[in-house]
Amino acid sequence: MIVLERRIIYAKDIMVLTGRSKSYAYKSLKIVREWLGKSKHHLVTFDEYAHFHGIQVSDVYTSALGSQ
Repeated sequence: MIVLERRIIYAKDIMVLTGRSKSYAYKSLKIVREWLGKSKHHLVTFDEYAHFHGIQVSDVYTSALGSQ
């Protein structure tokens, strides 16, 4: 099965979404990862990030992928 849609959110996506710095984006990912009980090598999905911040997944997804 080939998945063509990206499911993982990266620091660059958070930078575009929030308009904040790279250090803020990495810190935000770290906080979400800790809240989810994930280790630092685990990835965070768009769904998990949106759920943590209480925003619509479609807003996060559109904003992050619209910048590519």
